[in-house]
Amino acid sequence: MNKIGFGFLDRPSVREQLRLAQKAEALGYDSLWVTETRLARDAFSVLGAMAATTERIRLGTGIVNSWTRGPALMAVTVATLDNLAPGRINLGLGAYWDPLAWKQGIDRRKPLTQMREYVGVLRRLLALESGVTFEGELVRVRDLTLDLGYGDARVPPAVKLHIGPTGPKMMALAGEIADGVLINGILPPAYTRTSLDHIAQGAAGAGRRLADIEKLQLVNVSMNADAERAFFDAKRLVTQYLGQQPHFAKALAYPDDKLAAVKAVMGGWPPRPGGVEAAMGLVDDALVDDLIAHGTPEQCVRSAQRWLDAGLDQIVLIPLSRNYDDILEVFAPKEARP
Repeated sequence: MNKIGFGFLDRPSVREQLRLAQKAEALGYDSLWVTETRLARDAFSVLGAMAATTERIRLGTGIVNSWTRGPALMAVTVATLDNLAPGRINLGLGAYWDPLAWKQGIDRRKPLTQMREYVGVLRRLLALESGVTFEGELVRVRDLTLDLGYGDARVPPAVKLHIGPTGPKMMALAGEIADGVLINGILPPAYTRTSLDHIAQGAAGAGRRLADIEKLQLVNVSMNADAERAFFDAKRLVTQYLGQQPHFAKALAYPDDKLAAVKAVMGGWPPRPGGVEAAMGLVDDALVDDLIAHGTPEQCVRSAQRWLDAGLDQIVLIPLSRNYDDILEVFAPKEARP
């Protein structure tokens, strides 16, 4: 694994993430990605600190949604990050998910239309086009120009736009309009192969090649010398995602009757106390094996390789177990390993 990324969810602490970011850079990792999951932590605050304390490694959101920040605020935000870390910023965008969006009063209608309009406006702003006006169905801006900071050279920020797709239509849209894709985790290598086909179709429709698009995917890692403990943690996560995030179950074509049973036992979002553990018995072990790189260090490396073999340019490790230093060292490019 010569090119590999590392990602953070809502753990560990921000200060610890900064230490690990510097370690990842020293070990030769290519990229770092910070997510916004639930209402736990803001990605851009953490990325700003990483931008100020690293020198080489690429930095990205993995992912932020395109609904809670308008394209003008998003353009200002990533332009500011690019000022801190020129040429290293990657914006990973996603279409959000319910019920979290609904709980905030967001009507996630026509996500494909919204993403197309949003990316179009964002690109125009980042290109420093003057007086950007767009009256779309879901995105509207009027006479906007990205100013940049006082005294900054008027040069377009070198920000790469990635879409974090799950469904086939969003995959195709990413192939058409994005610089790269950051495919969701907890999806099997077979899904990766099918996804790349959809991305290639979208790219071809825009006169592009699949090779023109950077292809990354999140890969969750549960690593422990006690393989049974690593498996338990992996199965718990799969169960939680099935019961809480319907777009994952849909992508997996998980049977409706089995999904209803998991949700009923788990108790919704947030789950009832002990609900996730109670629902774990309803989830097949083989499914967990296919979705998570789990087990001993050697087993995790072999399992994670399956996603690279499916045709990706890079995987982004998402630690499920909390031995972050160990995972960084085990997966580091060979020449940099301790």
